[in-house]
This record gives sequence, C-alpha cells and structure tokens, in this order.
Amino acid sequence: MSAIDEGIVREYFEQNGFFVRQARKYSVTARKKTGEEEIDLLVSNPAWLRGGREPDFFLFASELPFIQRAVVSVKPWHTNVFTPNILKSSPEIFGFLEQNVLKQMPRFFEADAPGNEAGARVTKILVLPALPTAEPFRSQSVALLKERGVDAIISFRAMLTDLIDKIESNQNYSKSDTLQVMRILKNYDLIKDTQLELPVGREPTARKLRAEILK
Repeated sequence: MSAIDEGIVREYFEQNGFFVRQARKYSVTARKKTGEEEIDLLVSNPAWLRGGREPDFFLFASELPFIQRAVVSVKPWHTNVFTPNILKSSPEIFGFLEQNVLKQMPRFFEADAPGNEAGARVTKILVLPALPTAEPFRSQSVALLKERGVDAIISFRAMLTDLIDKIESNQNYSKSDTLQVMRILKNYDLIKDTQLELPVGREPTARKLRAEILK
C-alpha cells in the first residue's frame, strides 16, 4: 500500500474530527504479518456521545459521529471491484479480523479517550475501491463482508468526494501533501466541488453518489 492511499484515509478521518494513529511505519512483504501489522490505522472520536445508534454498514461523513473508535484496514486495489469471487479467493482482505488481531484491540485503545472503559465498542472498518453495482452480486458481497466480521465499509470515491468538498482552493495545505495536491488541482479547475449547483432537474453529485452506492 502506498503512502498516498493511507494518507487519503487519514485525512478523511482527521477532517471529520477523529484522532488517528498509525499502527506501524513499515511495510511487510517477505513474511506473514503479525496481528498488530494487519491494522493500518486506529481512529477514535472525541465527540462521540453515549447512547447513539450504531453506524450504517455503508459509511459516509454523516455516519461518522456514531463511531466511538475503530480499527481500519485499507485495501487500495483501485482497479478491482470487490465481487463475491474476489472476497472468497483473497483471504488477506480479512487479515485484520483474525482472532490474534482482535484480542489485541483493548491494548491498542487502552490510553485513548473518550471511551477507554472496558467493553467499549470498536468498529471494524474496511476501506475498499468499490462493490459490484449489479444484483445479486452486490448483496452477496455485502453478506460475505458481514459474515467475516466487517462492521462497515468506506469507498475511496466517498472519501475523495468528501475531501474535495472540504478543501478551499485559497488555503495553503502545506502540512499535508495529500490535501495540497487536491487544492492545486481544484485551483486549476481540474477537479470541482461535488456540491456545485447543477441544472434544474439534476441532483448534486454527492447526493447522487450516495444513492448509487446504497442502491
């Protein structure tokens, strides 16, 4: 996984008010990953309020307030759609859900706030490029993900849409290469706000994107 892929995910959570911690600073290629190495990011929400509902399986920015804390696995296979066949033939997708990983979760978050009490919920999030759009393959992929223990998914398209909307072209994001590149592209009209008003009869792109992902 490249730094830019993880950077997009980090910026997405930070821009939405989360504390983000990287579980490791190195790549593993020549051996099987240990439990700790299967997790890419750890996130916690300082604004989480007790008593709220559980987040939806398909995560958008509007669902993030309902997450207390989470472990995040990033699979930037940008040329792939996570079909049932890919999910069945790629066990590495679910490495962060193995028991040797899950049993370490209390240690990962023992110093975090809020919610460091025993039994606090940890959401298991998978970041992926896309799911199938046609049925029954879409429903089958969702069922497989849930059966393996995934609590929620986020698509790269949803994250990039949210970040593009938040970036101001007249701001200098010198402390973030990811945001700075997006800001430069936006400044030169190479990418545009997804919330720009469209002709009558057409809905904003972000709303349309959510409808397409959920349908």
